[in-house]
This record gives sequence, structure tokens and C-alpha cells, in this order.
Amino acid sequence: MKRILILVCLCAAMVFSASTIYANPEAYHVGCAFAVTGKASWLGEPERNTVEMIAKQINDNGGINGHPLVLHIEDTQGDNTRAVNAVKKLIKKDKVCAIIGTSRSGTSMAAIPVATQSEIPMISCASAAVITTPVEQRKWIFKVGPDDSDAARNIFEHMNAHDINKIGILTGTTGFGAAGREQLKEIAGEYGIEIIADETYNPTDTDMTAQLISIRKTGAQAVINWSIVPAQSIVSQNMQQLKLTIPLYQSHGFANIKYAEAAGDSAEGCIFPAGRIMAVDTLSDDHPQKAPLTEYKKAYESTYNEHVSTFGGHAYDALWILVNALKKVGDDPAKLRDELENTTFVGVGGIFEYSEKDHCGLDKDDFALLTVKDGKFVVLKD
Repeated sequence: MKRILILVCLCAAMVFSASTIYANPEAYHVGCAFAVTGKASWLGEPERNTVEMIAKQINDNGGINGHPLVLHIEDTQGDNTRAVNAVKKLIKKDKVCAIIGTSRSGTSMAAIPVATQSEIPMISCASAAVITTPVEQRKWIFKVGPDDSDAARNIFEHMNAHDINKIGILTGTTGFGAAGREQLKEIAGEYGIEIIADETYNPTDTDMTAQLISIRKTGAQAVINWSIVPAQSIVSQNMQQLKLTIPLYQSHGFANIKYAEAAGDSAEGCIFPAGRIMAVDTLSDDHPQKAPLTEYKKAYESTYNEHVSTFGGHAYDALWILVNALKKVGDDPAKLRDELENTTFVGVGGIFEYSEKDHCGLDKDDFALLTVKDGKFVVLKD
């Protein structure tokens, strides 16, 4: 009888243990490195908010195939050294299976060697084309920000349509600004556009009057400002103060309504390429992005009581792309990398089609040209 009781207890223990394991599968650990504070917080804060909102939604609905999703979020403050240290911590201490971030092109470039050496897939939320090219050197690196070269092409096409062929460029010295400057200089000739003034400014600069005066002296027909820092709002203010009335084109880094609000009425009429999240109400109901854009905008704005932005949209795309891969192959980093490379996803930034030769997955048509009208972003009509 004693032996029978022992066997019964052992069987019960085994059943209990199995049911416990089944009911509580191991969590999937994902790292996030965003510029939540600092001068690039207008990028990183909505990214942080977005991934937290999605993770709650996923876990409230039972996780990923029953696995809880655990996010480990690090604040890079937009600093290269902090970004590298954050990614190292996420990989070595938190044992994440993949990393989303960083927010900026410069910090992404700084973190790439760490992710690559550790063979951990990283989905950057930044835009510089060099983040994922050459692709043979970026096996573990993907991104959801559209290429800066495609943003430049949209601007140059609009200039061609309006007989603008001599321009001045004004770029920040951040990684994003420097990469954009190179793309502008490289591509302009394809469109018959001559850059007759080439000025730069530091992220901490608070006045670009001197640079704009230099541009004005050249007789430039338009200005392109390429930046992600709050200084891009100052450029339009300085142009207004100088009564410099030539067209102002901003980069896709301007696609946060807070920049327009900071610039005030000086931002009226500026032109910039952006994802369709900034003008979702103008899309037809049968547009393939209409549903995800509407869903994200409604969820974010109701949760945080603030305007949705392109940058939060980058985090939305990155996390859902990763979650879909986790559903299919689990949290093995190598399997995740391979699955990411075969991903098609209709998201906030556009229709992604990753491949062995393309770790960005977007093209020029995933942009729309927007302008500022009455303090709001609207699709440019002309």
C-alpha cells in the first residue's frame, strides 16, 4: 500500500509539474534602446510609449503563443556611448533574443558592431541608409525607418516640378544629419539640381542666422534643412526673422507635430516627406495601410492623450514585425534573423518587404509629401 501511495504521489507531482510548465511557458525577452530623455526624446519617448502599449495588449491577450513578452527598456539619451553600453547590457545581462532600436542613426551605427558580434538581431528605428547597407555587412541588422535617399528623391522630384534647380542645404552634424547631407550631395545631380550653399550646425546650436545669411547671398531658390533635433524648428524661425521667403524643405525627421508647434507660424508652408500616419484621415478606405494606421493612431492617442508621430510608428512596426517572427520560430536569435529576412508586413511606415538583399524593405513610394497648414500636417496638394 505504501508503494502504491508513493507511486500515486509521484504521478500527481509529475502531472502538476507538467501542467505548471505548460501554463507558465518561459517568457520571451526583448531589448529596447530608445532616446527616452535628452535632445532626441521627441523620437524616443513615443517609441517607448508605443512598445509598452503593445506589450500590454499582447500579454493581456495571453502572450505570444502563451509566452509572456518581457521588454527590457534602456534610455540611450541619444548618446553613442550610452547606446553601446545599453545594447551590451541587454545582450549580456538581460539575455534578450532581439533588440529594437536605437532611435537615432548615429547611435544605431555605434551599436551595430555589438549586435553583430553577439549575433543578436537588431531592428533600428532610425533612417540612414548606411544602417543596413552594404547588406552583406549587416546580416543581423534591420530597420523600419525609410531610407534617407528615398526622402531626398521625393524632395528633388517636387523641386523639379517647380523649376527649382539651385539650392542651399543646411544639415545637423548628428549621424542622421551627416548621412542626409551625403545623400543630398550624391543624388542632386541626378535631378539637375545644383547645391550652391552647404551649411551645417551642431545639435546644441540655438541660432542658424549666420548660415541662412550665407545661403541667401548665393541666390539659392530653396533651402533643405536636414535634422532630427529641436534646432530644425529654429531654422524656420530664423528664416522668418530674416524675411527669407524662399521655400523651406525639411527632412522626414520633421514628422512630429511638436516640431511644428515649437516653430509656430514660421513652419507654415514648409514641405517634408513623411509616412502616411501623419495624414491617415486622407487615405481611402481601401488603402492597404488604412487599417493599421487607424488602429495605431486611435490606440496611441487614447492611451497617452497626445498626437501620434512617425517615430512611435517606427517602434510599432519594429515590435510587431518581431512579434510575428516570434510566433513562427520562437526566440532563437538565429532563427529570428532568418525569419525577419523573409518578412512582409503592412505597417505604419509602409509595406515592408525584407529580403536577403534588402533589410529596409521600404521604397520611395512609402513616403507622402506633407506641409504645415494652420499648425497641422496635411498632404501637399501641388
